[in-house]
Amino acid sequence: MGSTPSFPRLSIPKDTISVVTGGNAGIGYHTAKWLAMMGGTVIIACRSEEKAKQAIQQMNEEFTEKQKKTPGIVDYERLNVEFMFLDCNSLKSVMNFVEAYKSSGRKLHKLICNAGIGLQDKLSYTEDGHEQIFQVNYLSQFLMVSHLLPVMKESGPDCRIVLVSSRAHERCSFDPVDIEGKKYSEPKYDTTELYGRSKLYQVMQMYRLNEILKDTNVTVLSLDPGIVKTPLLNTFKRGALKVLIPMLQSFGGTKSPFEGAWTTLNAAVNPELAGVRDVYFSDSKPKASTSTSKKKSHQRAVWDYTIDSLEAYLPDGVLQDLQ
Repeated sequence: MGSTPSFPRLSIPKDTISVVTGGNAGIGYHTAKWLAMMGGTVIIACRSEEKAKQAIQQMNEEFTEKQKKTPGIVDYERLNVEFMFLDCNSLKSVMNFVEAYKSSGRKLHKLICNAGIGLQDKLSYTEDGHEQIFQVNYLSQFLMVSHLLPVMKESGPDCRIVLVSSRAHERCSFDPVDIEGKKYSEPKYDTTELYGRSKLYQVMQMYRLNEILKDTNVTVLSLDPGIVKTPLLNTFKRGALKVLIPMLQSFGGTKSPFEGAWTTLNAAVNPELAGVRDVYFSDSKPKASTSTSKKKSHQRAVWDYTIDSLEAYLPDGVLQDLQ
């Protein structure tokens, strides 16, 4: 989808710390690698230590840009990339990650909520009793953001939260009395609907958080990475998409994982976006999100349901920061 990278290559100080959820594969892998190649310290937050270590090893093996003297690429011996365990299927795991991060005493400048699962064959619930797509793609990362906001507020100017959404948020309905989609059951289970809603909620989260954070150093952006050739894309090859996606792949209508990471990287590092709020990006350019995502009554319904769902994990101090 083009040959010119649509994100700025610039030097990032080593003490600029980024967390990339799902940074061991796909879009997240290239996001983490390039943040590190530009000099920053990156933490890959995922549930497989083995896969994370393999990813880190591969990143360093691919770290040949320094020989090309590419502007903005550092000349370190090794990339500053680390692993921390995070399983978005478990709210307890999210809290363990949060506590471990806060105990490290580190600052946090970029929080990239990239982890996600695609379409599922059947309705599944997590150990917390939540529909799996809803929790993995949205709820767990909302909880992580909520607890790490105080850290980001104390980490200096221009701290950013990047919520990796999808154009699928344009093709779902909204039901204020069934936010999570629990009314679905076999054989009426509609995985495309629930996936789209999980991505819609991320866009709504951007608008709501920015309203709360308007007088702080933390900004929130959301984006559509495009149709990207990753294992997650294979889960979409069903129904009408079973024919459409292979056609797009055949005619160059899909992106490589590296190209898919461009919009995320631009949102995370572009200095022109310092202080920018409420912008949804596609191909690194502003794009209007749906009217549904912007409707404040819908945003409040999702927000209230989310807070109620996480009541046991949101102490008063954290709740105050979300008001």
